[in-house]
Amino acid sequence: MNLDRRQLLAGGGLLVAFSMAGHGLAQLAGGGEGGAAPRPVRPDLPGSLKSNPVLDSWVHIAPDGRITVFSGKAELGQGIRTALLQVAAEELDVPPGAIDLVTADTARTPDEGLTAGSHSMQDGGTAIANACANVRMLLTRTAAKRWRAAADMLTTNGKAQVTAPDGRSLGYGALAADLSLHVEAIPNAPRRDPRHYRTLGHDLPRVDIPAKLTGGAAYVQDLRLPGMLHARVVRGPSYGTRLAKPQLDRARKMPGVVAVIENGRFTAVVAEKEWQAIQAMRVAQDSDYVRDLPLLPVAEGPHRLQKLPTREIQVLDTHDGAKPVWKTVRGSYSRPWYSHGSIGPSCAVALAKDGGLTLWSHSQGVFDMHRAVAELVGLPPEKVRCIHTPSAGCYGQNGADDVTAEAGLIAMALPGRPIRLQWMREQEFGWEPCGCGMVTRVEAAIGPDKRIAHWTYEVWSNSHNNRPVGAGGYAVAQEISPGFPAPPPKPIPMPEGDGDRNANPLYVFPNMDVRYHFVPEMPLRVSALRSLGAHLNVFTIESVLDELALAGGVDPLAFRLAHMQDARARAVMIEATNRFGWAKRPRGDGRRGCGMAFARYKNIGAYCAIAMEIEVERETGAITVHRVQAAVDAGQPASPDGIRNQVEGGILQSLSWATREAVTYDATRRTSFDWGSYPILRFEEVPGSVAVHVMDRPGDPFLGAGETAQGPTSAALANAIADATGARLRDMPLTPEVVKAAIGV
Repeated sequence: MNLDRRQLLAGGGLLVAFSMAGHGLAQLAGGGEGGAAPRPVRPDLPGSLKSNPVLDSWVHIAPDGRITVFSGKAELGQGIRTALLQVAAEELDVPPGAIDLVTADTARTPDEGLTAGSHSMQDGGTAIANACANVRMLLTRTAAKRWRAAADMLTTNGKAQVTAPDGRSLGYGALAADLSLHVEAIPNAPRRDPRHYRTLGHDLPRVDIPAKLTGGAAYVQDLRLPGMLHARVVRGPSYGTRLAKPQLDRARKMPGVVAVIENGRFTAVVAEKEWQAIQAMRVAQDSDYVRDLPLLPVAEGPHRLQKLPTREIQVLDTHDGAKPVWKTVRGSYSRPWYSHGSIGPSCAVALAKDGGLTLWSHSQGVFDMHRAVAELVGLPPEKVRCIHTPSAGCYGQNGADDVTAEAGLIAMALPGRPIRLQWMREQEFGWEPCGCGMVTRVEAAIGPDKRIAHWTYEVWSNSHNNRPVGAGGYAVAQEISPGFPAPPPKPIPMPEGDGDRNANPLYVFPNMDVRYHFVPEMPLRVSALRSLGAHLNVFTIESVLDELALAGGVDPLAFRLAHMQDARARAVMIEATNRFGWAKRPRGDGRRGCGMAFARYKNIGAYCAIAMEIEVERETGAITVHRVQAAVDAGQPASPDGIRNQVEGGILQSLSWATREAVTYDATRRTSFDWGSYPILRFEEVPGSVAVHVMDRPGDPFLGAGETAQGPTSAALANAIADATGARLRDMPLTPEVVKAAIGV
């Protein structure tokens, strides 16, 4: 759609399309992982309405009653399209099928920053709920004016109609003709009563699944445009390397090659067909490579971080008076660098035409992208449009941002022809930003009363948020000439946090000293991966709690409850363990054991408790997860099935991280380039059963649930292994070799 506001208004109906109000106030910072992207202009409004308060940023009602809702959040496979449709349908009081949802398009939707940090429902869902409630209120008032009736005597009937007590009704389309919504929302528009919900809180079929299930056009990799050319980048095996003598002359002579793009050290081949581009890339890359960056930490792994310069951040420092100490637990914990492991290698399509650039990208930050790519290619931001198009796997900054920037550069060199650039599998593993390796160290003690007496906690980590907000954030920016310097890495401040995310326990402990040793220097290229630092911090905290409970002879659940005052946290732990049968669980017998863990994501998101039963094959160290029971409190569930999907997926991914995954490397390059060298959990290795109970919280604010299971799952696994074998494992991955070495014969 290339209609401007005047053309849309001329078509009749109620326009609630993209308002530019406040758009120029955007902060160049990642929303959801470090702060809201656009600066709030109405702090009194909920969610993303703070930054986009004008109602015509969110909804369009056509004369025939057809409704379009606009969201700046992106469908990444997390089911957000379905959940947001349910929210909009409920508060507009219409069937979900009456709504078309447009997501994350810089020319059409409100700027909601990143789709990240479990903010889609907390910010985007809340904004849509309140915007739609405002719209329904104004439609009802318009009907009241037409009928000369009291607005509080009118209602809506779930069919996009306002009804009167005498049976009269008016459709939304007819009412829209008399109403302009180019007005700001009010903060207290009446929401629908949870007792009468028709859509919210019910399980609806996922709208994004049919095309994925049937092999339809579901992903950016499937996008085909007339006259499209295919490109491949030519570069060294992994980030920090370059080819010594790329064979570009040979590549130019390959069949179907249209161009070889050279810009500084950035090189790409472009061909009429994809296989021709791949063949030309293989020929061009027939070269040795050299490393331009410091050597990789082969011997030290993530513990290298402890030897690098740090910036000290005091997270907590409480003093409650010295308490008697009975038993003390000390330990160091770590996780390796992780790959995102996206099933589909990163891909983007770009078209330079008529002085502008259009990008189809699976980046989680299309709004930052359209500004950053504009800077990279030398265009004004308004000349760059970025349309989010899903890919097969994401949850963090994989190669999506980089491949889109590179596609844009290639397209600018070949205007008029769409360019489809896809990274190869080995390039995805070799060049994407990894999830951060991390180290923690803890000393904690309990007193004679079996309560914690003091808690000292340290965490070492790089920044988990190096997403591009300017041209220098792309890897290619340091390859082209003239280039752009990479921005200095920065920690995300609390309460979100990055390396220190969830390092501040929700439990009530006295005498807490929690410190974040932020490490600016990155041994490997890193950025956001699902849950950021919360994964290792929760793993550490929950492991130490089990160690302290064991030292004090206290049941792990009882020990946690004794230190928890948050009523919803207690309810989630009790619900999960009751459903698991914690009181009658199998006790550790050398092979079989059970463990539990809990966290509230970021201490501001969803609550999640996990209980798990596992079995260890002592002869090999192999772990079988027999069953997992989760309980989750995500506030008012928009789509309970969607929440279950997210938590189930989080459980499986966390088990994969904890037991298998680690980026491997030698001194000069990464060496895990495929699924053989970077193993992930396979279908035959999933738990025997996974059950997720979603707590019913009617009318409560939405809480983000997409990352809530990552920390508790890995922690529950480690606790179950300790229960089964008596061995406390602190350094992931907990491979069979590691387990067998720890338990002996």
